[in-house]
Amino acid sequence: MPRWRRIRSEPLGDFKIFTIRRDRIVSPRTQEEHDFYVLDGSDWVNVIPVTGDGNILLVRQYRHGTEETTVEIPGGGVDPRDESPLAAARRELLEETGHAADAWTELGFVHPNPAIQSNRCWTFVAEGCRRVAAPQLDPGEDIEIFEAAPDEVRAMLKNGRITHSLVVAAFSKYW
Repeated sequence: MPRWRRIRSEPLGDFKIFTIRRDRIVSPRTQEEHDFYVLDGSDWVNVIPVTGDGNILLVRQYRHGTEETTVEIPGGGVDPRDESPLAAARRELLEETGHAADAWTELGFVHPNPAIQSNRCWTFVAEGCRRVAAPQLDPGEDIEIFEAAPDEVRAMLKNGRITHSLVVAAFSKYW
């Protein structure tokens, strides 16, 4: 499929976690111009933390977008100080849960919403997780950590207890 040609891009706002731009694009099929709005932000990471006995560490946290408490896996943004998505994944696991892991596997990335977002969300599996410190939560975070057996996680995915699309995608790559 031919690429759409961008003829101009205009920044519209900077909102700390993302910026918004308006791109003027030409359709290769019709040659008509269209405006598209794009959210630019840092890449994200998700970590599937597996303990030595095979359980998975999960987190509960309140999410302001849906005004609900969700069940998720540790994750967050790739900061400028992070050397790589893996470095960000290690940092996020430690900050949110106080855990470190013996082995790390990259499962790849997904585009969170390619229609309007330019970033990627990387998924990593952290095996042999063990607590090495107290969690160091950001001021805007309240997180409850708990363990679940793989069958319990599958049930939470199936019955709708886990609804965060990027967490569902992460487990899709894992299983």
